[in-house]
Amino acid sequence: MSDIDGEVDAEPVRPAPQPLLAPADGVPAVITTARGVADAAAAIAGGTGPLAVDAERASGFRYSGRAYLIQLRRAGAGTFLIDPIPIPDALAPLADAINGLEWILHSADQDLTCLAELGLAPAKLFDTELAGRLAGFERVGLAAIVEYTLGLGLQKGHGAADWSARPLPDAWLNYAALDVEVLLELREAMVKELDDQGKSDWAAQEFEYIRTLGPPKPKADRWRRTSGLHTLKKSAQLATVRSLWQTRDRVAADRDIAPGRVLPDSAIVSAAVAQPKTIEELRRLPVFGGPRQRKSSRLWLDAIREAAALPASELPPTAQPFDGPPPINRWSRRDPAAANRLDAARAAMREVSEKVDIPVENLLLPDLLRRLCWDGLDYSNSLADRTTAIDEFLAERSARPWQRELAVPALAPALQGAASAAADSGAGDEPADPAS
Repeated sequence: MSDIDGEVDAEPVRPAPQPLLAPADGVPAVITTARGVADAAAAIAGGTGPLAVDAERASGFRYSGRAYLIQLRRAGAGTFLIDPIPIPDALAPLADAINGLEWILHSADQDLTCLAELGLAPAKLFDTELAGRLAGFERVGLAAIVEYTLGLGLQKGHGAADWSARPLPDAWLNYAALDVEVLLELREAMVKELDDQGKSDWAAQEFEYIRTLGPPKPKADRWRRTSGLHTLKKSAQLATVRSLWQTRDRVAADRDIAPGRVLPDSAIVSAAVAQPKTIEELRRLPVFGGPRQRKSSRLWLDAIREAAALPASELPPTAQPFDGPPPINRWSRRDPAAANRLDAARAAMREVSEKVDIPVENLLLPDLLRRLCWDGLDYSNSLADRTTAIDEFLAERSARPWQRELAVPALAPALQGAASAAADSGAGDEPADPAS
């Protein structure tokens, strides 16, 4: 905006956030007994409104994704910190008190699974992180949204800590309590923001989808995510990685230790390259010669030998099998028409994204867009038929109604245009066989 003299107005200066250093009522004592859980449940049941919820895990330290601390806050009840580790069978009163409530979480998909393992699940959900994405916020971390909407400076810094440690340091408990201190007020601010933008119904659909989604399905061939795997070109090397990875995974699960702390990926890859035949050769490799690994030398060598003994028919393929479209960088060679469709679809979705101020990936999952463009439809149909087919394709794959209402009117003409261009060029527009 310019003033009468043609000068550009400066952006309004936002006041510095007010530091939020400690909970208003102090840090509550950690609950570690069945009686404490029952008392907390009674207090929460006597409160009003939705429930602020958070959970701390020990990712990077433990194999499991279990909750090592649960934080709860409700108006009229206060804040509660519950250690579920010593009392996993004493949480029934808590479940009775909170499972019928609306929960407020930040990045709910991070915590719902570990809480469900304890019998805790919301009847309704409000995700403040997802609300920020739908509202078009540039930064959606909890501290950033709290600063932008509430003007408060929320201290961060212990989220990646080893929450399985006992006793938990006071500074960590202060951090944990602050994470739910602001969620009730933040929800109200985000409700207003979404209402003002006309996105409340969209958000409600997204929250319900996340609430009912369930835990993620285990991915096949997880060993292929080993860091450095791309440097290996031989099937025999990949077989060694797979065998060592699977052995490490069993040890990690038995000991509840993060796999990378049992044996780093770099050691697995180095062994796959070197193919040691004896313990002495194994111990000459980095990591394997250290004091922590020497006692496990026989275990690792047996895994390497097991891989070496496999017949050629049981060796893993060098190319990673995939379910669905191939990597995008192969599309132009394998199916130029599909590559053109994807370019057109992406451009259409970017326009929608800019119009409604929502990230493209929240409008439609990138994988779903790729599948639509690779193998989805009969592209010779009329625009009306194409529109119906696109809508059905997305609905069958769990795209929410609000996403389809925005995406389908943009994608149908874009894909029709790509099909027409392909026909005019003589390239044809039949989807390629994904297995080719």
